[in-house]
Amino acid sequence: MSLLEFFLRNREGVLELTLEHLWLVGVSILLAVAIGLPLGILLTRWPRARRPVLGGANIMQTIPSLALFAFLLPLPWLGERADRIAITALTLYALLPIIRNTYAGITGVDPAVVEAGRGMGLTDRQLLFKVELPLALGVIIAGIRVAAVTSVGVATIAAAIGAGGLGEYIFRGLAMVSNQLILAGAIPAALLALLADGTLGLIERRLRPAQ
Repeated sequence: MSLLEFFLRNREGVLELTLEHLWLVGVSILLAVAIGLPLGILLTRWPRARRPVLGGANIMQTIPSLALFAFLLPLPWLGERADRIAITALTLYALLPIIRNTYAGITGVDPAVVEAGRGMGLTDRQLLFKVELPLALGVIIAGIRVAAVTSVGVATIAAAIGAGGLGEYIFRGLAMVSNQLILAGAIPAALLALLADGTLGLIERRLRPAQ
């Protein structure tokens, strides 16, 4: 059976696992943005927090994904469901690029523009939402783009703890020494990563201020 025939015969299973994969990645990215964006803003207002916050996010990146899943297993509530563990781990992995790019985007705004806003009587809150964030949005989206593409790849490991997703085919293929099954999981995952990269890349280019 060719790979195309496999996809045609198992299209419902492939679709189901793809949707599971999208669920894991989508929820984790939303959570990472909800956490990482405020933290990135905090670093611009409280520079002393930069080292511990970025240091902690960097440490998360160095922990192997399987090891992180194992660390989260004994935790109450999280350990009750595999998808909760997977989403938590993916969220932690996605934080660094979002925090770092939010900080870099805001601090990279032209100081003259910021001073002009202050001269117009804008409060710090107004300055953030009307000047800094709109100008930094392209850089922030670039961080979300990196986080999303990375999460699509890491989410395949979630199948090792029974969280579902396209990794199911990959691990099944490894167990059965079947390249066909491995490709059945790897190819859709790669296409999802390319789709996320292309879509967010287009949004990023549109939001970057004209030079």
